[in-house]
Amino acid sequence: MKRTPFNEGWQFRRKVNPFAELGGASAPYADVVLPHDALIHERRDPDGEGAVAFFPAGAYQYRRTFLAPADLDGKRVVLQFEGVYRDATVHINGAYAGQRPYGYSGFTIDADKFLRPGEENLIEVESRHGEDSRWYTGAGIYRDVWLQVGSQVYIPVEGLRVRAEDIDAEGAVIEVDVTIGSTSNRFETVDVVVALHDADGAPVATGTVPVTVEENGTSRSRQRLYVAAPNLWSADHPNLYSASVELRTAVSVIDDASAVFGIRKLQVDPVHGLRVNGETVKLRGACVHHDNGILGAATFADAEERRVRLLKEAGFNAIRAAHNPMSVAMLEACDRLGVYVMDETFDMWTSNKMPHDYSLHFAEWWERDVESLVAKDFNHPSVIMYSIGNEIPEIGSPAGALTGRALAEKVRQLDPTRFVTNGINGMLAVMDDLKKLSSEPGAESGDAAGINTLMANIGESMNQIGASPMVTERTAESFGLLDIAGMNYLDARYEMDKEVFPNRVIVGTETFPTRIDQTWALVTGNAHVIGDFTWTGFDYLGEVGLGRALYLDEGEAPSLNAPYPWIAAWCGDLDLIGGRRPASFYREIVFGLRKAPYIAVCRPKNVDKHLYPWPWTWSDSIGSWTWTGHGGLLTVEVYSDAEEVELALNGDVIGSAPAGRANRYKAEFVVTYEPGELTATAIRNGQYAESFTLTSASKAHHLALTAESGDLGQLAFVEVAVVDQDGRRTSSEDQIINVQIQGDGELAAVGTGDPAPEDVYDGASGRTYDGAALVIVRRTGAGPIEVRVSAAESVSAAALILEPVSVLRRVEDAVPEVVRHKGPAVVV
Repeated sequence: MKRTPFNEGWQFRRKVNPFAELGGASAPYADVVLPHDALIHERRDPDGEGAVAFFPAGAYQYRRTFLAPADLDGKRVVLQFEGVYRDATVHINGAYAGQRPYGYSGFTIDADKFLRPGEENLIEVESRHGEDSRWYTGAGIYRDVWLQVGSQVYIPVEGLRVRAEDIDAEGAVIEVDVTIGSTSNRFETVDVVVALHDADGAPVATGTVPVTVEENGTSRSRQRLYVAAPNLWSADHPNLYSASVELRTAVSVIDDASAVFGIRKLQVDPVHGLRVNGETVKLRGACVHHDNGILGAATFADAEERRVRLLKEAGFNAIRAAHNPMSVAMLEACDRLGVYVMDETFDMWTSNKMPHDYSLHFAEWWERDVESLVAKDFNHPSVIMYSIGNEIPEIGSPAGALTGRALAEKVRQLDPTRFVTNGINGMLAVMDDLKKLSSEPGAESGDAAGINTLMANIGESMNQIGASPMVTERTAESFGLLDIAGMNYLDARYEMDKEVFPNRVIVGTETFPTRIDQTWALVTGNAHVIGDFTWTGFDYLGEVGLGRALYLDEGEAPSLNAPYPWIAAWCGDLDLIGGRRPASFYREIVFGLRKAPYIAVCRPKNVDKHLYPWPWTWSDSIGSWTWTGHGGLLTVEVYSDAEEVELALNGDVIGSAPAGRANRYKAEFVVTYEPGELTATAIRNGQYAESFTLTSASKAHHLALTAESGDLGQLAFVEVAVVDQDGRRTSSEDQIINVQIQGDGELAAVGTGDPAPEDVYDGASGRTYDGAALVIVRRTGAGPIEVRVSAAESVSAAALILEPVSVLRRVEDAVPEVVRHKGPAVVV
C-alpha cells in the first residue's frame, strides 16, 4: 500500500462533555502537528502523584478534516496509528471505526467503508489517561499517523516480512514472505516481483512468482532468495539490506512495498552464552522509558535517533524497552547505528499495579497486542529478544505461569527466530508470603522480614529474598518456560543457578546502577550470564526522585518519591537532555571502554546530614572544578581501572590512593577548594599512565551554542552553555535564558537536565542547570532558521543559523548514514 504521512492539519482540546457543551460550556480546539504529547503542556499539580511527575489525569479530543480524493473510491484505505495513549477510540464521519485500549501498540483502522471520496471527511480520535501507570506516559496521539492506500489487490500494512536463514560466510537464504489481500469479488492473479539490494543500492538477488488470491481473501507468497557472501549485521557492523516488492499485472504495477533488514545469526546456550554471527556478545544494556525528556512522550524520529546515538557513545550496545513496545523510529535507529534490542510487551498482566491500568483489558486484548509487537519488530535485525512482561505480581503462581506460557508460545508462533525472556523480580513473586510474615506477631524482631525492614535496605533484601528456596520454587515454572531467564535485581542467583539449573541462560533485565562493577564481573565471569541492563540509561519523567541524593536528619525515614517540583527519576546515566552524568563515565571504565580516569566532585551541601544510599542513587556529584564562592573542603571521587591513582591541584600532589577493580574502581579524596587545574593520573605497574583534568572556569562571560541537526530534518538540537571568556563552561553561575526563533522553524522545547525544575518545557525561557540547557527546534520548512539565545546583561547573547535542508522527511525505506551537523556559534 502507498504510505503517506497523516500528521498535519490536526486540532486538539481537552475533552468536553457534549451535554455541558450544549449548555454553553466550550473549549476551543488548537492546531497541532503530530506527533503530539497533550500532557506535557498541562499545568502540574503540587498535590498530585509523583509517579506521573505531578501531571493531571485527563481526556483529549483530536480531529482532522480532509478532502478525500475522488479516486479513492473502490480502493483499500487504512489509517495506521503508531501509538495513542490511551484507550483510543476513532470515529470517521461520526461513525465508530475502531479502538485500542493499550497505549503502546500500533493499530490500523479500516477507513474505506467510512470515507466519502470527493468530499470533506472528519477523523476524530479520543484518548484518556489517569491512574493507569507507574511513570509518566504522556497522552494523546504521541506517535506518527499514516494514510495507507492500495488497489483492490494490495499488500497490507506490515504485509512484508523478511528473514535470513542458513547463514554462513559463503551465503544466506533470504525468505521474503508477502501477504496479498484482495477486495475483488473474483479470483485475481498477480506476479510478485522481489528484489534485494545492499546498502549501496546494488542488486544482490531477484525473484518472481505468480500468486492467485481468492475473492475477498488473502494469499501468501514465500520466495527464498540466495545472497552470496553477505555483509552480516551486528552492533559493531550494522550492515543493512533492503527488500522491495511489486505486485504486477500484465499492464502495470498495482502495488509495492519495501523493508530494510539485516542478515545475522543468533545462538544462545549456557556454554557459549549469546552468539551473534558465531561470536560471543555480552550485552552492555540500558533500560529506557519511552519519553524523550523535555519533549515529553512525543516520538520524533530525530529525538529517538539522538537518544540511541548518545547511549551508544556512552558505551551501551543494547537497549531494553521498559516496559512497553519500542517505537518504530527507535527501532530504525538501532538498526542503523548498531544496538541490540530487547522489546517488551507489558508491565502488567491480570493483576493490576494501578487502579485503571491495562490489566482491565489484558484478557481481551493481549493476543492482538502481541501480534502488533511482533509485526512491528519482525524485519528489524536489532531486535534479538522479546520480553513478555516486567515484574508481574502473579508470576510466582500457577495461574501466572499459565499466562506466561501462553504469551511465550504466542510469540514463538509469530516469530520463532528470536528468544523469549521476562523481567522477573523474585521479591514480587513471593510478596503475598512476605506480607503474611510481616503481619505475624514478633515479625519485626524475629527472623521474618517486615516491610519496613525490606524498604530500609531494599537492594540487599531483593537479593537475599531472591536467592531463597521459596523464590527458587515459586519461579521455577515461570523461568522454565523462557529461552533466557530475565532477572530483575537478582544477581545473587547468577552463580547459584549455574549449579541448580545448569541449562539456564540468564540476563540481568534490570540492575542497580551502583552495583555495575559487581554485576559486570558476574557477567564477564560466567558464560551463561549474557548481559546487564541498568536502571536506567537515560533519565526519564515520573517516578520522581527514585535516584536522588536523599539527605536525612537523624532518625528520619527515607521515602522513594520526592516532593514537587521534582519531575524526573534522576537515576539515568544520561540526564533528561542527554548530558553524561558521572555514573556514565564510571560505567564506561567498568566496561573496559575507557582507560583515562574520571573526576567527579560532590556538591558542597547538606554537610550536617547523612546521605541515604538508595541502590539507584549515585553520589551527588558533577564533573566540575568550578565552585565560585566556596572556600571549604570538597569530596573528590576519582574513577579508574588502574590499581592506583594520584590527584594533584595546580601541580601540587594531594596524594595517591588505590583504585581498580579491587577497590570498586574508585578512590576518594578530600580537597580544599582552590581554582585552577585538578588532575587525576592513573598509575599502572608503578608507572604514570593516562590522566584527566578538570579546569576551573572564571566569571560567566557569554553563552555558547552548538547545533546538531537530526538526520531526518525534523528537529534541530541546540546545546546552550554558560561559558567564561575562554569558552570554559561554568557550573556555578546559572542564567535565565530567553530563546527567539526566526525562519522556517518553531520552538519545540527549552529545558535542562534539572530533575526538579520550576520551569515548564514549552515556554521560550528557562534557567540553565550546571551551566547547560537544550533548545529543540522543530522545522516547519526547508529554509534556514536563526536561533538567538540571551541571558542577563552581564552575559553576552549568542546566535546561530541552522542551514537549510534539502528535504523534510520521516524514515523511509532507505539506509541513511548518520550525519551530525555542527553550526558555529556567533557571540553578539
